[in-house]
Amino acid sequence: MLAKRIIPCLDVKEGRVVKGVQFEDLRDAGDPLELAKYYVAERADELVFLDITASKDKRPIVYDLVEYLAGEVFIPFTIGGGLTSVEHIREILVRGADKISLNTAAVHNPNLISDAAKRFGSQCVVVAIDVKNVGPGRWEIFTHGGSKPTGLEAVAWAQKVTALGAGEILLTSMDRDGSKIGYDLEITSTISQAVNVPVIASGGGGELSHFRDVFGQGHADAALAASIFHFKQFRIKEVKDYLRENGIPVRV
Repeated sequence: MLAKRIIPCLDVKEGRVVKGVQFEDLRDAGDPLELAKYYVAERADELVFLDITASKDKRPIVYDLVEYLAGEVFIPFTIGGGLTSVEHIREILVRGADKISLNTAAVHNPNLISDAAKRFGSQCVVVAIDVKNVGPGRWEIFTHGGSKPTGLEAVAWAQKVTALGAGEILLTSMDRDGSKIGYDLEITSTISQAVNVPVIASGGGGELSHFRDVFGQGHADAALAASIFHFKQFRIKEVKDYLRENGIPVRV
């Protein structure tokens, strides 16, 4: 079994890392570069940076931030937010990002996924999927930082984006985001088993057992978390030690 990854997520707004609950009531969590350095020292497997207002504001992500990160962060990192063209993606990658994340733009223009995969390789194309439970066994895709429903069904969309060339899926349960009550194991497991690319689970991590469950019952390949790491509820080493003790392989 491949090692499972622990990935801190840094939601960036106006140059600061923020964290809220269900994408609302945001509070300041620190400077993105300082937090990035901290997570490198903590032995995070990767980092994800999401400019959470870029799509709403109809602007590309701040390129300077990517260059600063590339000069200081020596683990793989993903950048997302406001990327609407192959040229935007190229600018992010040449500045040092390892992967890019598409969400709103992928819904509006699915061909962007295949265009990016053909030009840069599927391994650096992540499609972020923000989902809400809308009925028994049903999840709908939302865009623009979780503010706009699309009518798209989550599992079918996950299968479509992987067919188009996405190399990884970042799956966020909006119902669980910031709640610390545990990842949504049902949708995580359903999508993980419906696609043939790695799935990063996001939304709800709050206890050590939640990580065990999302890798076991949820069949996730990686787990994303924010507030429990930003506000020092747990250190990454604690999570990895717990997982190893429970028979789940991690990088140490």
